[in-house]
Amino acid sequence: MVVSPQSHLSSHHQPLPAQYQTTDQGRASAEAYYNTNTTPSSTDADMSPKLSLASTIPLTNSKYSMPRLGFGIYQSPTDVCVKSCLTALRAGYRHIDSAQFYRNESEMGEAVRQSGIPRSEVFLTTKILSAGGSPEKTYQKCLDSVKAIDPSEGGYVDLFLIHSPSPGSAKRKEMWQALEKLVEENKARSIGVSNFGIGHINEMKEYANIWPPQVNQIELHPWNQQREIVEYCRHNNIVVQAYCPLVRNNKAYEENLVGIAKKHDKTTGQVLIRYCLQKDWVPLPKSDTPSRIEANADLYGFELDQDDMTTLDSLDQGPRGAIVQAVKND
Repeated sequence: MVVSPQSHLSSHHQPLPAQYQTTDQGRASAEAYYNTNTTPSSTDADMSPKLSLASTIPLTNSKYSMPRLGFGIYQSPTDVCVKSCLTALRAGYRHIDSAQFYRNESEMGEAVRQSGIPRSEVFLTTKILSAGGSPEKTYQKCLDSVKAIDPSEGGYVDLFLIHSPSPGSAKRKEMWQALEKLVEENKARSIGVSNFGIGHINEMKEYANIWPPQVNQIELHPWNQQREIVEYCRHNNIVVQAYCPLVRNNKAYEENLVGIAKKHDKTTGQVLIRYCLQKDWVPLPKSDTPSRIEANADLYGFELDQDDMTTLDSLDQGPRGAIVQAVKND
């Protein structure tokens, strides 16, 4: 049975009308609806005073919540990753994002054990990129990740994602069914997807016992706002995670961003991450520099006002603004 997506619908999750939910409507229609019906003062700004480093967001059809700020460890070398994760945990992060492809799952888990923080207080994510060749082998690949991260008896991950839709429909089904089995066996508390467009998520209804996916992790920042898939996810109460929120420092000297940073006496990175939080995205900033790791969590002594949000919203370049990839919604 497909699970209803409505049980945890937040009041600020503005539904997308039915005529814009079909995959052939195109990005232009969604943007027109977004620009007409979304007002920063009534959505982004209203929630911002409530934010803190301890803020969480509920996951649909689940008793669990996710910390609103995460720490990304893509391309964090194995000899550095444990140190970076420990720095992040000392700075107050309680959410770390890894993947099989990153080859640092065990380092993430080791950092939590070294930190002395109870496992239950840290939200750990990983991802599977490719199927194993059979349902059994794919499940074993996922189970190996869980054991690498949390080898204790009763070990689990908080969130397991399909990393990409690129392997194709049959492999996506195989991977999702493996993730559902992890949930059944209490090896994963929540499951989701990454880089999935509207068509990919709708297709899952044909075979998923758990639908909607609880998370969709996509590239998001002012230059690549992906409004169509974001609005679809909000309508279906799918939490949107933002990777590359710092645009890999490629926009650190952009005039509008620098002006807002000077206005608030903050770094451009802090402005970009705060922007994500006020958009109701879950940002995953990445750094291996201790001072930057700490600064990227220092986000709660200021707020971006309506003018700031409008300026940053205006920088959207659509798919050409992506530095990794924009999802395909057809």
